Amino acid sequence: MVHYFINTLNKKGHLHPELQGHFSEHLGRCIYEGLYVGENSEIPNRNGMRIDVVDALKEMGIPVLRWPGGCFADEYHWMDGIGPKEKRKCMVNTHWGGVTEDNSFGTHEFMELCDQLGCKNYINGNVGSGSVREMSEWVEYMTLDGISPMTKLRKENGREDPWTINFFGVGNENWGCGGNMTPEYYGNLYRNYQTYVRTYDPKKPIFKIACGANADDYEWTRGVCQTCFKSPEWMHGFMDGISLHYYTVPDTWEKKGSATDFDEKDWYKTLKKTLKMEELIRRHTAILDQYDVNRKVGLIVDEWGTWYDVEPGTNPGFLYQQNTIRDALVAGINLNIFNKHCDRVRMANIAQMVNVLQAVILTDGEKMIKTPTYHIFKMYKVHQDAELLDSHIDTTEIGLEDENKVPNLTESVSLGKDGKIHITMTNLSCSEAYDVDTAITAEGDIKSVTGEIVNGKIDDHNTFEDPEKVTLKAFDAVKAEGSRLTFTIPAASVLHLEVTV
Repeated sequence: MVHYFINTLNKKGHLHPELQGHFSEHLGRCIYEGLYVGENSEIPNRNGMRIDVVDALKEMGIPVLRWPGGCFADEYHWMDGIGPKEKRKCMVNTHWGGVTEDNSFGTHEFMELCDQLGCKNYINGNVGSGSVREMSEWVEYMTLDGISPMTKLRKENGREDPWTINFFGVGNENWGCGGNMTPEYYGNLYRNYQTYVRTYDPKKPIFKIACGANADDYEWTRGVCQTCFKSPEWMHGFMDGISLHYYTVPDTWEKKGSATDFDEKDWYKTLKKTLKMEELIRRHTAILDQYDVNRKVGLIVDEWGTWYDVEPGTNPGFLYQQNTIRDALVAGINLNIFNKHCDRVRMANIAQMVNVLQAVILTDGEKMIKTPTYHIFKMYKVHQDAELLDSHIDTTEIGLEDENKVPNLTESVSLGKDGKIHITMTNLSCSEAYDVDTAITAEGDIKSVTGEIVNGKIDDHNTFEDPEKVTLKAFDAVKAEGSRLTFTIPAASVLHLEVTV
């Protein structure tokens, strides 16, 4: 019997909706075909955006979308993506497949997509190959309600009112594809560029995000902080957030492994690498704490997820991969970790939303399927804007190899605005179910409990021929008595329980 404790009287922090954010890059079939098909497409669309995909994402509960990259961001010049589409400048997408980018999806189209989704926007500016002026004028173009050349240009292109920028990233992966910079050099560039990311409407401040580290490059975080926090009058280092990128790669970057053809050893190896997110957040947070003692700067995990070898027969530069129960566990584990660290983690964005890496949706022409990861995000949306509750579960280590042992369970609990308690739990065992005895400290006994679950064989996945093989199912094998819950969580599963006291 596993012992589990929840204290509803001890709130640990606020769960910002953006912890469940998403990422869309000009990469493979994410934007084109996945999200945007154009106004003249035979695929049903609203102003060029696929109706089926947009409706599915709204149902899932997407809170924020990051664009245009990724590595693409630091070779993207925004003026090429505005104005009449037949006059827009074409370019070569050097990072992703060497294909021609016609820039038919640009600023106006992205803002239209966010409007249709009802989500916030997160825009990444170009530091690697751009200029301060270019970034400054882009912000002016989007947000200034006044008289200026950029305002005039926006209106000429059909947008009278300014937009709001919710989040703005000053560069992306500038330690690598964004310019191969040193942390000190980038830190000084950040100080310079962010100065001109101006908030024209004081009521709508722009949340500025500095480029953070690749995985466990703690020296990058330290170097950027040392440079940006030098001025005592700017105690927040000129930033509201700093990013972190970490991908779960089961084997090596040269041979990552198949998304669907794997065994139990691969299962545990993948989950072990996923759990490293906990250590990364903890150690980068410790560095931030030395400079940002009041914890005003958020950690932004704006690229995370599984990265496998591409599906056989597909363009290797398009990063198209399938999505199984294993990916559902990776999503649940990470979302639980983000919840537990909500005192520092302000936003997270899975890579990527459609047809790329750990996508929530896959498309093939006019056909669309929802992946196991989609159903986890739909399950976890109950945590958005809720309060994290104090909780603890007794775990045991499981696995087939000593170096890849993992805890059998992970969890997080929140109290929603509706007063409901929401428990999300993952069972990392590919073969064992666990009996769980839950003690809830609350003002009153349990009145009702309902549940939903995603589970199956470890390599189960949805295809265009069998789109509902993995989906959300009702879970009613739970018993409530007084202030205690007892239930059995099946192997290889992600579970959500809604409790009313």
